[in-house]
Amino acid sequence: MKKTLKERFRTSLLKFGKKSILHRVFALPVLVVGMFFLHVLSYIRGNGKRFAMLAMTVFLFVVYSSFSFPIFIHAEETEQGSIDFSAGDESVSLAQEQELDMTGLLEEDELLGLSEYGEASGYGSAINYDAEEILQSVGETGEVGTDIRAEAGSNVTFSKDDWRLILVNKQHSIPEDYEFKLGTITGYLQCDERIIDDLRAMLQAAKEDHISLTISSPYRTQQRQENNFNDRIALYMRKGMSYMEAYQRTSRVITIPDNSEHQIGLALDILCDSYKEMNAGFADTEAGKWLAANSYKYGFILRYPEGKEYYTGIEYEPWHFRYVGVDAATVITEKGITLEEFWEDL
Repeated sequence: MKKTLKERFRTSLLKFGKKSILHRVFALPVLVVGMFFLHVLSYIRGNGKRFAMLAMTVFLFVVYSSFSFPIFIHAEETEQGSIDFSAGDESVSLAQEQELDMTGLLEEDELLGLSEYGEASGYGSAINYDAEEILQSVGETGEVGTDIRAEAGSNVTFSKDDWRLILVNKQHSIPEDYEFKLGTITGYLQCDERIIDDLRAMLQAAKEDHISLTISSPYRTQQRQENNFNDRIALYMRKGMSYMEAYQRTSRVITIPDNSEHQIGLALDILCDSYKEMNAGFADTEAGKWLAANSYKYGFILRYPEGKEYYTGIEYEPWHFRYVGVDAATVITEKGITLEEFWEDL
């Protein structure tokens, strides 16, 4: 019977070790190390298909994962339309992504089932509460809440541990131990109760400036976020996309479940009486302009600004506002940065 490689290796070293004590001292560690590596090699050869499948799975995840999109946060678009990413003396060029025609996709929103509270996943909501209704339900106070901005010239310090500044995005999931108390805005609308006073003050101020805002989709449950996300994937797949293409596209317009600020009650979708479609056109309305110019005074920031997609990983959403507190909102707005950029300096 033909001997295996391990048997020939062992026999040769044993013969070598019998010649003298010095030979044994050398042969013993070589035998132990050699037999170990031969055993590992034999195991890999015997399970080649399994390791090949594992390597292919890891490769496909790295190539197609949408989590790679916001990593290149220092990108600058060139005059030729390509995108340059620089790190020290090294640079990489990424071809400009083709824009997806959204016309047909948006027209199919009515095909999606209604999620919890009757909200259709994606760009519209079946339930909107006007500011007048919200203010009447709690009484018109017009008072700014507990986070009044510090006087000019005073030193303000920020901490990543501040609940108002918690970073939730594709790279930062909601902490498992994160806790907050829900408060009711009106009707089905809920959010972190600590931001309600400032929200109410902002609605009152807008009303005094003859701007009538509407609120939809503040706090969302885990199940509701999953429904929104999965419904959007299904919609894109019906348009002919593969699952991975649909997943990538969805993750740029709807935040991944467990990574959504709506799930911690600090984000709201804000529109107006005359414009209740969640698209870029809202920015051109008087309400959209008022919010962009004044929301920071009440602790809110435009969370996904235009031109900042490389930082946020989410496309421009002029209706999506996030509470960070008046001081932080003032800094972020005046500097024209995102919460991700603000975090870099903390």
